[in-house]
Amino acid sequence: MAQAAVRILSSGWEFKCETDERWLPVSQVPSNVHTELLQHGLIPDPFKDTNELEVSWVAERTWCYRTRFVTPSEGRVQGSRTDLVFEGLDTFATARLNGKVVLESDNMFVEYRVDIGKLLAGGAENTLEITFEPARQRGLELVKAHPEHDFIVHQTEVSRGPVRKAQYHWGWDWGPILLTCGPWKPVRLESYVSRIEDIRVDYEVHKNRGVPTILEATIHAHVLGPAAELEVDLLFPGGHAVSLKGRNDTPAEPSWKYSSTKLSIEDPDLWWPRGYGPQNLCELRVRTIGGPGSTLLAEEHQKIGFRKVELVQEEDKFGRSFYFRINGVDVFSGGSCWIPADSFLPQITPERYRDWIQLLADGNQNMIRVWGGGIYEPDVFYTACDELGILVWQDFMFACASYPTYPDFLTSITTEARQNIRRLRHHPSIILWCGNNEDYQLVERYNLEYNFATDKDPQSWLKSTFPARYIYEHLLPTLTHTESPSTPYHPSSPWGNGTSTTLKVDPTVGDIHQWDLWNGEAKPWQALAQMGGRFVSEFGMMGYPHTATLEAFLTDPAERYAGSRTLDFHNKAVVHERRMLAYVGENFGLARAASGGGGGGLAAFAHLTQVMQADALAAGYKAWRRDWGREGARGCGGVLVWQLNDCWPVVSWAVVDYYLVKKPAFYAIKRAMAPLAVGVTRKFHDWTARPADELWRRNTGHVDSRKMLTDIEFDVWVASSRLEAMKGKVVVRFVSVKTGEEVRGRIEEDIEVQPNGCTEVLMGYKFDWGKATVAEPEHFVIQAALLLGGTQVSSDTSWPDPIKYLDFPDRGVAVKDLGQGLVEVSAEKPVKGFVFSEKQGMKLSDNGFDLVPGDEPKLVQVENGGAELGWTFVGR
Repeated sequence: MAQAAVRILSSGWEFKCETDERWLPVSQVPSNVHTELLQHGLIPDPFKDTNELEVSWVAERTWCYRTRFVTPSEGRVQGSRTDLVFEGLDTFATARLNGKVVLESDNMFVEYRVDIGKLLAGGAENTLEITFEPARQRGLELVKAHPEHDFIVHQTEVSRGPVRKAQYHWGWDWGPILLTCGPWKPVRLESYVSRIEDIRVDYEVHKNRGVPTILEATIHAHVLGPAAELEVDLLFPGGHAVSLKGRNDTPAEPSWKYSSTKLSIEDPDLWWPRGYGPQNLCELRVRTIGGPGSTLLAEEHQKIGFRKVELVQEEDKFGRSFYFRINGVDVFSGGSCWIPADSFLPQITPERYRDWIQLLADGNQNMIRVWGGGIYEPDVFYTACDELGILVWQDFMFACASYPTYPDFLTSITTEARQNIRRLRHHPSIILWCGNNEDYQLVERYNLEYNFATDKDPQSWLKSTFPARYIYEHLLPTLTHTESPSTPYHPSSPWGNGTSTTLKVDPTVGDIHQWDLWNGEAKPWQALAQMGGRFVSEFGMMGYPHTATLEAFLTDPAERYAGSRTLDFHNKAVVHERRMLAYVGENFGLARAASGGGGGGLAAFAHLTQVMQADALAAGYKAWRRDWGREGARGCGGVLVWQLNDCWPVVSWAVVDYYLVKKPAFYAIKRAMAPLAVGVTRKFHDWTARPADELWRRNTGHVDSRKMLTDIEFDVWVASSRLEAMKGKVVVRFVSVKTGEEVRGRIEEDIEVQPNGCTEVLMGYKFDWGKATVAEPEHFVIQAALLLGGTQVSSDTSWPDPIKYLDFPDRGVAVKDLGQGLVEVSAEKPVKGFVFSEKQGMKLSDNGFDLVPGDEPKLVQVENGGAELGWTFVGR
């Protein structure tokens, strides 16, 4: 027998409810029961209207899948072995082969491999049947079986705590309750004599300024079954190759391990994040050879990249830093948090995964955080990140709960973590393993036992009221340091190095989740500059998707209005009705929301939420990227918006909806994260309240809103991710909202843009009406533009707050079709929040922008837009 014979069992499956007699055909495996029921017309589409409620019964039933296959001829070869491999079963599953139980599984994240050679029916047909029990019911049974644990679970009911299943299936504040089951990953047969079970490359990159970079690497392989020798080829970009061979002195042994001698390569081609260098990848090929004629028994390939990652946490004048240094270069991490892209995971095609990561890259983002309530994503996700230079912050799958630590649970999650670290560790894009999402917040909320400074005994943690500390500060770091030593580990997100754990956001240490925007105190988004930290790994603002998406899930035209029963059902955030109306009302006014752009109604309200979301997120990215500072004085190391995507059509914090249709906020981030980005912001006055002082003792509404016109102070700066200094010019203009004319002379500053940091241009600049060219003070837009060699490369605008006090008659907007998908947009007077209506399949180079007369016309490339392209803006 030569190489292993692999057969994917993807077709010929049937399914049924356990109590039914009739089996129904399955479209294909991977599968889950909801999509199969939907294909047969047995349930309504859970993503539309309130149908989520109509399908809740599915999660209460036991479901069965079965298929038949002929015994592979390769499995009858002397000395061979045939395995049945389940890459992922969701979740409590019992597998029977020819009526005999071969597997009982309870962890969705674990791959199971079963030797079935002795159970195969000769040359006859075999029957494989898998029974899936209800996850919620089993979870409640586990809670009852372990009274020694206080199961504290946020966002959902308690049954998810002891269940190793994607946690978002229980519903979240952006997702539905759809407790799926089924063979969610491939099922396959493998017949082989020899198998390469594991490959590992340990390496160090010695990179210092002025000294040649040295790569030292050791290659390990674990081989099962007989093999006389093992061949290893490492192919570098440009054709350079390294070949190694190792012999097995006892080739009849069932298992042997190989380690190469340490390689030493001078000036290797390193892997770099997007925007900092090329994404050099090597091909690693491993083969086992044995038997007469040097027979090839097994072969495995991996794409790997070499990079040096440091999580820099040093004491400084701000507290303790938190940022990433890649190959010796400080990197500001601007990106997004990622949730699973579908409630029904088998529906996500490899092409859809690649489209998501390409979209991220096109938006000038360089990091994605895989959130701990979802899944360890498939290889195609990380491969796309490798190829496009997207850094990956990888959470382990724990979120918003106090997890148990009884022995069976610890055994299961140990297998889960080790398998997934080994599967993913070769991806250079993964630059951080993180223990969980927000689990330490329960420590403070419920006063759980936790003494970071003095209690360093992991065994004592298991006996405390917060036993999960054992998982995050002992089990997982031990595994990651052993299995993936070149990648840092972080116990939690957020995490303040034991000093903050962090309901109380500590801006001086660790990473923070800044939810005093929208949640918590629901502060104005204009205050974000004062709400940063050393690394903001979550913050967000809600915004509606475009009208086409809304109409896709609101099938009843009578429900297509803001605040309808169905629309509220498709927003899972607590008190979203109050928060959305409050933010829209204080910024734009409710009268404008009711009667504004696109003829009023739902479209008008949706547009204002989009502009509000874009303004808020732009403010955060601009301010915190400004705080990146410069080498030796790094303030903020990164910003990750919650969230990039949705798992179903919904109103949420996502900047791109379920159908990959981008909201205006996506483009706002794209502009703020450009390699060279000018920023301008004016001092914010909260016109809704007078801050408390010693006399008033509390906030009141006694404010003088006339100061909007008289107390004007602003900053201008330039952020750069370029690694070299650049000479340029910043031009600042002051343009009347009413007339479109400039109200005073321009400010022009010749500057040298500092590399990889922020260059301050104007700080605390006070606007003087004595230098104005108009008789009376009036509202104006501040526009800052960055020019290099006379060419404008970036611009930014600052409007008076709040927008609801401004009037927008007769804007003189012109939209011209220049042909070949190129559209020119201009205006005679300043325009706030110009938005093209987008739909699935449409691609725009820019959207959701402001227009300022006298500026260069806005050119937008539109693909698949056609004659249906519509638009609106604030006040239309």
